[in-house]
Amino acid sequence: MTDPATFFEQGWAIFPAEPTVTNWVRHALPHAQAAVKAPENAHLLQCERTWFVGLDALPNDPAGRIAEGPPLDGRAVAFAASECGGWPALHPAQISVTYPGYPRPRAGETEAGFRYRLDRDAAHVDGVIGVGTPKRRFVQEPHAFILGLPMTEASPQAAPLVVWPGSHLILQAAFRAGLAGASGDLSQVDVTDIYQAARRKAFESCTRKAIHAPVGGAILLHRMLVHGVAPWHENAWAGADGRMIAYFRPQIRGGISAWLSAR
Repeated sequence: MTDPATFFEQGWAIFPAEPTVTNWVRHALPHAQAAVKAPENAHLLQCERTWFVGLDALPNDPAGRIAEGPPLDGRAVAFAASECGGWPALHPAQISVTYPGYPRPRAGETEAGFRYRLDRDAAHVDGVIGVGTPKRRFVQEPHAFILGLPMTEASPQAAPLVVWPGSHLILQAAFRAGLAGASGDLSQVDVTDIYQAARRKAFESCTRKAIHAPVGGAILLHRMLVHGVAPWHENAWAGADGRMIAYFRPQIRGGISAWLSAR
């Protein structure tokens, strides 16, 4: 059983495989495979065909149900519902798929941007969106949590999710302090300098860790945890569908104020 104190100290947890989640994946996988191959989603295949970004690509309903399949349930769902502000209505999940050779440069990515993807795993906090040129950051998608559900078997070296345990505490403190005097629409406040300074501090203070879960398991991240995707190791393996993970990032009830104040 995942301990809430440990989760809020580390900012992440892995839930072991269980039949409820395995059954959900079994029903969802054909729909995910179809979405990856759909011509209308061809633009989501990026990084010279080594990453299917897959935003909002899974056709699930607000309960996580797809067609006649079951709603999303299990221990990670129960934990998020009790410890992360309740269980909100779900958006269509991201289907993130990596393939051998990841990463290659993404279309339109600068040389510095690609170096950051390669050397720092494109590490970021979800929902802090880059806008304009040069890019400035704004909190436009205040999430409640990030829930990842592995859809295919792959080795732990197959472009794993990487996290900086404890980094959420640094980002929380920085955002709370930086936005303490702000008023009006907080989504319009430029947080670029706050974000970049806090992320640098996280890299200096927290130890990078690659994490992996099997099909039927689940990965839960704190909404402000710094995380990214590591390169595909030359000895890694996965099936023809690549390393596929469905991600849910529902927005928190109460918006940015709740995003700042919640545990």
